[in-house]
Amino acid sequence: METPISNIPTHSFNMEENSGIFVTKITSETFDENVESGQAHRHNSHVLGLHLKGISLVELDFKRYQIKHPSVLYQSPNQVHRILNIDEIEMFLLVMEQELIDKNLYKYLQGIITPHPLHLRSDEMNILEQAFLLCANLHDKKEDKFYFHSLKNASNALIGLYLSFYLKSLQSQEQLYRFERIHYDFLKLLEVQFKVWKRPSDYAQKLNISVAYLNECVKTVTGFTVSYHIQQRVVLEAKRLLYYADKSVKEIANELGYDDYPYFSRLFSKVAGMTASTFKNKNHV
Repeated sequence: METPISNIPTHSFNMEENSGIFVTKITSETFDENVESGQAHRHNSHVLGLHLKGISLVELDFKRYQIKHPSVLYQSPNQVHRILNIDEIEMFLLVMEQELIDKNLYKYLQGIITPHPLHLRSDEMNILEQAFLLCANLHDKKEDKFYFHSLKNASNALIGLYLSFYLKSLQSQEQLYRFERIHYDFLKLLEVQFKVWKRPSDYAQKLNISVAYLNECVKTVTGFTVSYHIQQRVVLEAKRLLYYADKSVKEIANELGYDDYPYFSRLFSKVAGMTASTFKNKNHV
């Protein structure tokens, strides 16, 4: 994963006595005690939230989402977000440090490049609610001999259930289409390499397919070309740095792999609809 921007506040949950796992049920009344709302921030752990009731409005990487029952939201470590509004909410929350997550599950979590609320069917909602309830109960059994072992396994099972429902949402009945699979693999590569690889051919070569076929797959799934996604990811990172880092536009261009500052400026203006300087001044904190 990329290096986090140091200027963005990092909020931690009280997991010291639980050795890296925190499970709780929160409501509108207790929300501010668990998560600082309003201010853009990030967490250094994986967070999974199950919406039981009410409505919340959140901003994830400059995009707004309305979350309501029945849905679940996964947030990756260091993902920038903020809570804009909550209305009579009730939700379960699982916070887990990366080293405690099963390696096979973690590989799939890495593939969720753009987390968004996942709407659940009623049976899926019931299963996840029961799994969260089990984790919450185990979380309070600190005196039990096998407390940590049981909590860790139950938490991994919960993440596994979420991933199963997430992958199912990408499937057409039984299996992922090949186009979706290639799009999925492309996004994983993009998240790791966007500062270095700027050409579609870089990604096509790594995936052992032609540029034309990669473009066909990505455009079929998303409606946009590979170049579009590369530019969008670069500009998203530029926005993060402009918003939080005390750096000049030229310094940010260099950090993102652009020695040609005028080209980067034109790219940002084309994608964002305004100059980098205008964005920085408009969103200055």
